[in-house]
Amino acid sequence: MRAISRNKTKILVATLLLVIFALAISVTNPVMSPILSNRTISNSGSITAIGVGIYWDQEGSMDVSGIDWGTLEPGSNKTVAVYIRNEGSSPANLTMFTSNWNPPNATDYVVLSWDREGYQVAVGEVVQATFTLSVSAAIQGITTFSFDITILATT
Repeated sequence: MRAISRNKTKILVATLLLVIFALAISVTNPVMSPILSNRTISNSGSITAIGVGIYWDQEGSMDVSGIDWGTLEPGSNKTVAVYIRNEGSSPANLTMFTSNWNPPNATDYVVLSWDREGYQVAVGEVVQATFTLSVSAAIQGITTFSFDITILATT
């Protein structure tokens, strides 16, 4: 009889601990969910070229008018390669900048960089450029964003 009573006590204690654990999870879940949940962020942007052509292929047959970055996770990076051709009449240095961020505070969490800043491109030369979009792991309150990219060739 005593063995049955001990087993019932163990089951009762285990059940009680399980109920307490479940309650603790349900109470802390609203606090923990922003930390533990997966969030995806959608975005897109247009691209403008001044003094150069921007193409998807090295031959220059497919113009780039925008980049659809797809869906990104917080803390992730995505790279996109394009080809840039100097269509001017003299060598030029390449500069890239972004504008028209929507929402404006997306710049607190999202950074666009590339590997051709200051690069001098000869007349008619085609170079591959890689853009890298980085999304901070700390991004909050943004589920979609957009911005414009401008590539400028200066002599």
